[in-house]
Amino acid sequence: MRRQSGFTLIELITVIVILGILSAFALPRFAGLESQARSASIDGLGGSVRSGAALAHAVWLANGNSPTTITMEGVTVDMDATTGYPDDTDTGIRRVLQTLDGYTAGAVTGGGYEFGVDGATTASCNVNYSLGGAAGVPPTVTVTNDRNNSGDCS
Repeated sequence: MRRQSGFTLIELITVIVILGILSAFALPRFAGLESQARSASIDGLGGSVRSGAALAHAVWLANGNSPTTITMEGVTVDMDATTGYPDDTDTGIRRVLQTLDGYTAGAVTGGGYEFGVDGATTASCNVNYSLGGAAGVPPTVTVTNDRNNSGDCS
């Protein structure tokens, strides 16, 4: 007589029920991670905008304090002649970052340039770039992050 081995139906159902209970506790913990990732991403983008603007300014200074355009890694960037920082346009600060996969970008009515994260409302989750008002005054880079929702960009 040959002996069969395997799991009984009761054992399989028990394992499925236990896995269901465990997933019911774990799912809420992972559900909020997407908005927290957007929040961290917008913070990182703010740092990238600041660093890119400073680097472009350094290239502008090295090129004699007067060019209206500079070249960074083969990309022509329009510069503001007064401040020496990238313009707040698609051909200025937008080109400093070169790639914006997963982000939105566009000029703001009345001046400035705004970056957002795909999947989040721009009003509560954005980076705003505004030129300084005088020669040598660095731009203002403001990171807006919905901190009322545990730092989430929902």
